[in-house]
Amino acid sequence: MWLRVSSNVEMEFQVESPMLLLLRPRSDAQQWVARDHYAVRPTMPITEYTDMYGNLCQRLLAPPGRFQVEVQSDVQVPARVYQEPGAPFVPVQALPDHTLMYLAPSRYCESDRLGTLAGEIVQGYRPGYDQVAAISDWIHNNIRYLTDTDPAPVSASEAIGRGAGVCRDFAHAGIALCRSLSIPARLVVGYLHRLEPMDLHAWFQAYVGRRWFTFDPTQATTAGGRVWLAYGRDAADVPVFHQFGPPVVPSRMDVSVEEIAGPV
Repeated sequence: MWLRVSSNVEMEFQVESPMLLLLRPRSDAQQWVARDHYAVRPTMPITEYTDMYGNLCQRLLAPPGRFQVEVQSDVQVPARVYQEPGAPFVPVQALPDHTLMYLAPSRYCESDRLGTLAGEIVQGYRPGYDQVAAISDWIHNNIRYLTDTDPAPVSASEAIGRGAGVCRDFAHAGIALCRSLSIPARLVVGYLHRLEPMDLHAWFQAYVGRRWFTFDPTQATTAGGRVWLAYGRDAADVPVFHQFGPPVVPSRMDVSVEEIAGPV
């Protein structure tokens, strides 16, 4: 399916502010970006680099005053999420090198504290995909999904303790529980077709059966129609915008996802 995704962000700066943005999707085996529009106002120099996770990062120096960035992309993505119940657990010694960074505890995914809970959740399930699916279902059934944006990330154990969280917190919980079972897991930030209310979204992927599989604990059934913007160990690695200096909250952020016949 073809999706047209867009973000329009406005901010007001009091002083000159360096910024890093993660708002431009890139093509890979999961998605094809056929058309890409990226504009900032006022016009200013932008440089782009690829970070250690393979994400496209934009770097700029925003002047004092009103700042706006508009991004729109036409992207071809699978209409359904690929599933493979029974896909086996991959022993740590057999994991590819690139997955190893997603095994250790990280800032918001303290997997070293959740081993007992993970063991209880997956008891009786086959190691691998079925365990991850059980974890995703447990989060969906035991943590209340909040749709209002929370500017302050909380850790996986905090979200579980609260019993409520936004999509990012659901993903952190899934990642930490998977890692506690020696299953590599990573955060994904991007767009989801037909998300209500519409906003940027977060989910997680787990490495089993020698490939990455997508899981979204905010949903009873993980839907397709996803455009990824960035991967990382947790939210600290993939802020869609990161501003250095006096804190600034976006005065406006509009996100849209629509199905189209194809790129124009």
